[in-house]
Amino acid sequence: MSHVDEGGHPPTPTPERFGLRLHRALVEHGPLCVGIDPHRELLETWGLPDTPDGLREFCTVVLDAAAGRCAAVKPQSAFFERHGSAGVAVLEEVLAQARQRGLLTVLDVKRGDIGSTMQGYAEAYLGPGAPLAADALTLSPYLGYEALRPALDLARESGRGAFVLVRTSNPEAADVQSVGRPTVASRVLAGVGRDTLGQAPCGDIGVVVGATVDLADEQLGLAETFAPVLAPGVGAQGADEHDVARSFADVRGRVLVPVSRAVLGAGPAGVGQEVERWADRLATALGRC
Repeated sequence: MSHVDEGGHPPTPTPERFGLRLHRALVEHGPLCVGIDPHRELLETWGLPDTPDGLREFCTVVLDAAAGRCAAVKPQSAFFERHGSAGVAVLEEVLAQARQRGLLTVLDVKRGDIGSTMQGYAEAYLGPGAPLAADALTLSPYLGYEALRPALDLARESGRGAFVLVRTSNPEAADVQSVGRPTVASRVLAGVGRDTLGQAPCGDIGVVVGATVDLADEQLGLAETFAPVLAPGVGAQGADEHDVARSFADVRGRVLVPVSRAVLGAGPAGVGQEVERWADRLATALGRC
């Protein structure tokens, strides 16, 4: 006999946790996450116009190249937003098409605010049925980690996830994130650690930690949490698969490595081959740890 709620309707099934879906994708496809960054110069090198139609064609080729070859894709929202509502409409299509191809999506928006505004961002990117809903999004904690609570809670309720900026790959980050003892980065990581307690093998709330960062110097205890790690900085920013292996050997079952320019620079004819090459390089390096 099936259970029903007080209104006589079947209860809404609890969605599977994002951390479990991510872990399964990592086991099946390895750690590569293809960045989708359709900026003007890149579209020009692809022979495409810097228009919503150009974005659409570019993204279709990238999604086709990524499907079945990597764990996830990471669209950068800014490159769609600059085209206004037509560009955002393309982003909606990209998120839907990625789901159809079996790709997890990490929407790179770096949102962070307080109160009802944070709740609004949460509903926009994590709410069930929201046009811009992704599997996970990036969050900035610099109004305070607990200010992100509306997004963190909705992510868990809706079977989605989030990656919180902890120690990023840009050179300027150390001026803020590495200050103090314990550092700002360590304090944010501690909050994520509390939110992932008991979520083995992989939590729903993750951290952004650059592959260019000297983790020994930073004294970040990533292995002491179940938080998944989004590790930018590979390719154009100078890190490679060996840096990933050295930095993230202890969390290799839950590290997701975005690569964009090094893959997308191959153009429409070569992007599929570059996806395969980087997927193999990263999987091999981490597998040898």
